[in-house]
Amino acid sequence: MNAEIIAVGSELLTPARVDTNSLVITERLNEIGIALQGKSVAGDDPRMLKAIAAQALARADLLILTGGLGPTDDDVTRNVVADLLDLPLEFHAEVFAGIEKRFAARGLRAPGINKRQAMVPRDAVILENKYGTAPGLWIEREGKVVILLPGPPREMRPMLEAVIRDRLGKVAGASRMSRRILRVTGRTESHVEEAVQPLYARWLAARLPIAATILASPGQIELHLTVSGTDIKELQAALDAAADETRAVLGLDLFSADGEEMPQVVGALLRARGLRIAVAESCTGGLVMSRLTDMPGSSEYVERGVVVYSNQSKTDLLGVPEPLLDAHGAVSEPVAEAMASGMARTAGTALALGITGIAGPSGGTPAKPVGTVAIAAAWVRGGKTDTRVRMFNFFGGRELVKFQASQAALDMIRRWMLEAG
Repeated sequence: MNAEIIAVGSELLTPARVDTNSLVITERLNEIGIALQGKSVAGDDPRMLKAIAAQALARADLLILTGGLGPTDDDVTRNVVADLLDLPLEFHAEVFAGIEKRFAARGLRAPGINKRQAMVPRDAVILENKYGTAPGLWIEREGKVVILLPGPPREMRPMLEAVIRDRLGKVAGASRMSRRILRVTGRTESHVEEAVQPLYARWLAARLPIAATILASPGQIELHLTVSGTDIKELQAALDAAADETRAVLGLDLFSADGEEMPQVVGALLRARGLRIAVAESCTGGLVMSRLTDMPGSSEYVERGVVVYSNQSKTDLLGVPEPLLDAHGAVSEPVAEAMASGMARTAGTALALGITGIAGPSGGTPAKPVGTVAIAAAWVRGGKTDTRVRMFNFFGGRELVKFQASQAALDMIRRWMLEAG
């Protein structure tokens, strides 16, 4: 089967509300072997929604609409689908009785307008909504399936799980789809493509063909691998082999072969080696520590962090010498090294990071433009402190520069630990 999704609601066409239902639906469809070939967002205009739904239904075996099943005038999905499929709407007293029961449980009377939610296209199967008043609908018409789900995620998700378990899983058949996200850093999208492209033809020619898509994201490049078949173990084995081949051509630049983000990877390495880390941040303003501590169990390997934005704080808290700041400036490799070493010394940790830079939009100079960031790592072993330092030039606005700097800092520690064995 192939599918399309329509998220319904004029609010989804504004910056105020983001459609997340489609992402959840897509993931669950893929897991039962149904490929998504299109996704749309439609407002509450019946004519526009009907046109979009008609086009989608002409292309797809399965059409899922989410939203627009409420009791108000702008909830048009039910009527539009009934009109499109030329199915009369019929009042179902048992549906409205259920709605009245929900209101009565709260000591309220069900308003008359909720009777709209009890109008059901002829021959449609009613999908129970245990968390709201809007029932879902399952409609089979001329070999195709149309599913109507409520918009609120707390109502949509349980209903989606039920319809997959009870109905859609049986219709989809035995085929399943598996995905794997490989994440790369330290290379541009073009360089990753150049290195990996020779693998594509071999993957597609395999007994279980693997499709690959490359995507550029801040601080990393992603390879999305997809394979379909009937044996989940075989699918996973095929993806494992593809990940191994990718690692062979990309080396340490491939930092995740199973979808893990950089903080997860670094955290796992720190935990496995019994190491603790401390971080001194200037331009990133605590972002590195925030990303590290977003991981459950991070207290096992995170010791402390400080934000040293001013030169005085770098001296007071980390012992960065004033003459060093005067000679090289706050954004410099010597200062980043002094920050990392001072952080390791004051925190008593084996590993430490020092990050200083110009996030913008102001503060840049011809010699050190916006996006210039110095990152240093310190590793205390056997009473001796070794350091690594590098100057970066990141692109983009303030948030993007900060994120890329945090990614590069974590990656510096990751590579060092892997190289050390």
